[in-house]
Amino acid sequence: MSILARKNKVLLKELIKTDFKLRYQGSVLGYLWAILRPLLMFAILYIVFAKVLKFGGDIPHYPVYLLTGIVLWSFFTECTGQGIHAIEQRGDLLRKLNFPKYIVVVSATATAVINLLINLCVVVIFALLNGATPSWSWLLVIPSIIELYALTLGVSLLLGAINIKFKDIGSIWDVLMQAMFYAVPIIYPISMVASASPFIAKIILLNPISQAIQDIRHNLITSEAITGWGYIGIWWSLLSILLVILTVAIGAAYFRKRAPYLAEEV
Repeated sequence: MSILARKNKVLLKELIKTDFKLRYQGSVLGYLWAILRPLLMFAILYIVFAKVLKFGGDIPHYPVYLLTGIVLWSFFTECTGQGIHAIEQRGDLLRKLNFPKYIVVVSATATAVINLLINLCVVVIFALLNGATPSWSWLLVIPSIIELYALTLGVSLLLGAINIKFKDIGSIWDVLMQAMFYAVPIIYPISMVASASPFIAKIILLNPISQAIQDIRHNLITSEAITGWGYIGIWWSLLSILLVILTVAIGAAYFRKRAPYLAEEV
């Protein structure tokens, strides 16, 4: 490893540590918010949708099923939210030091990854307490998480670079996330959509976020969770993976193009 690469690695590590500490600095509960935030959201949604509206009665371990969806969705929104604003928040650092600008975006998204890993440990504990049986399929969760992170990183690189010129991007993305929350099977089971409209269910499962969430539910919680490759076929599911690859490629290419000017424009 060259001296430059070693310096960049050290810088990335320090930025990740700093971002994670600053995120909860001054908070009474501190790092516990990484766990409490999705748990509180889960409690509210579970009472409203599972107890009042009777969602998920046909799904084994539905409470854990719901918690998993909330944790993964929270990761996606947190990761992209931090990534989009990473460049403008680190403007002073970009002007003082000469280093690959993508490090700032990666460090910002890495904080969300740490929170995700903590929350997944909570999900596993809940799954075991709820009667889920450990199996080798749990290892298949790893590729799905990598797929989801790759998507968030591609989005963050693309929108983060655009956000420097057009400050409305962050606000537009927040509104889009609120709308997309209901377009992804987090609260409602995809089986409910499939029984009403198989076509819409297929469209939903083409979304890489939906595919990753359903795959993780299938491999971690219950084999009865509908997956993209099981419902729309392997070849159509590959379209979602292709979309992830395309998002990363476009995001990285545009970010590389804009990188030389980011320090001046931020």
